[in-house]
Amino acid sequence: MVITIKDETLAGKLLREIDLEFATEQVTVKDIISERVLREVEEYNKKLPAFFNGLIEPSDAEKTINGYKLKPKRIIDAEKQVYVALDAFQKNGYFVLIDNVQSESLEQPVLLKKDTHICFIKLTPLVGG
Repeated sequence: MVITIKDETLAGKLLREIDLEFATEQVTVKDIISERVLREVEEYNKKLPAFFNGLIEPSDAEKTINGYKLKPKRIIDAEKQVYVALDAFQKNGYFVLIDNVQSESLEQPVLLKKDTHICFIKLTPLVGG
């Protein structure tokens, strides 16, 4: 099942969309966050573009209008990024809204449907590896 994840501001402005594929309809909030971060890092590491656009700011990166610029370009550690993202969720660094309801825990079950709306709202810069 493919679900579109959106990043939005607190005011509701759309910043980014990413499609994620899940093998089952029954997942957890942790699964959604982990899959998102792994996908972003995988796409970046394949091409090593000038900028990284993802949930977590890699350490030693410079924030720019186009994303995070790594100096020098390097492979990002996906496992570390996932850890930082999960920790930030637990510390309210960002919200995950599922069908306009705020997720409360990483283990919260989510039944994915074709029209499931998942939105990430980042509150503070999240720095990872």
